[in-house]
Amino acid sequence: MSETCCGHNHDHKGCTCEHEHDHHETEIKQKKHVNIPIMLLGFAVAAIFLIAIFSYQVATTEQAVVITLGKIDANVRQPGLHFRWPYPIQKVMKYDTRLRCYDGNIGKLEETPTSDGKNITVSIYSVFRIKDLIKFQSAGGSIATAENQLGILMRSAKGAIIGKFSFDQLVNSDPKKIRIAAMEKEMLDMVAPSAADQYGLEVISVNIRTIGVPDEPAKAIAERMISERKTEAEKYKSQGEVQAKEIMTKADNDRMNILTQAEAEAKKIRAEGDSEAAKHYAVFSQNPELAIFLRKLESMKRLMGNRTTLILDTNYAPFDILKYGTSLNGEAAKK
Repeated sequence: MSETCCGHNHDHKGCTCEHEHDHHETEIKQKKHVNIPIMLLGFAVAAIFLIAIFSYQVATTEQAVVITLGKIDANVRQPGLHFRWPYPIQKVMKYDTRLRCYDGNIGKLEETPTSDGKNITVSIYSVFRIKDLIKFQSAGGSIATAENQLGILMRSAKGAIIGKFSFDQLVNSDPKKIRIAAMEKEMLDMVAPSAADQYGLEVISVNIRTIGVPDEPAKAIAERMISERKTEAEKYKSQGEVQAKEIMTKADNDRMNILTQAEAEAKKIRAEGDSEAAKHYAVFSQNPELAIFLRKLESMKRLMGNRTTLILDTNYAPFDILKYGTSLNGEAAKK
């Protein structure tokens, strides 16, 4: 049995048109499902692109100046994330604010006369950083240009300050006479204000790196320094000899004083001993035989140590006292 569906005859049950319609709706849903992630990705890319255009990052070692339509913004941008209008409305200039060391390339090898007429070559260097970004940007905003101008200031300061001091205050064997620190301070006082006012630079220090002397003056200076050192050496040698003599004289005097004191003390002790001996002699004179016996006994103690065996003739002193011991023991036995 055939059925009619959508103007067509079909032998099977159901309608193919309905199947085709369902299949079409399924395809539309699948297309919509696939397009959503792509759209999200597109939005993300667009957002990143917009953030990159309308923002900028300032590093921790930097500061930035914003120029809006050719006019410098008075607010200096500190490290961090900031927003801006895209170029050409706004232009961002970033500068490293860390310390820099500049040797100077203008007049670096020029001879500079000292106050006493000695020609020397002095090289100096300065340590500086960008302090006032607005003034620096107004002066050109170029590190190379700023360093060239700083070099001119350093050259002027070197010629003016070095010429005020003598050569001995630059090179000397006596550290107390050297005035290099004073020279560096005066050069800094001369360079720093101009660098700050004109270019917005903060000059931390101006220091002398090397001091050179031409060949001919160098020989004369070397000979003079050798002569000075010899004179100084002779001076110290003479002082040492004088001190050595003083020490020897003092030592001899001390030795004589000690010997004198020792002799006096010995005489005193000898006198005291003689006095004590005289007292004992007075006692011994009352009983000479007892005194002689005690002296012999003392001699025996000194001559004989512990566990000593001697075979001697008792007829000779001091061993004759052994006879007295025998006779005394016999008499005691008789009694």
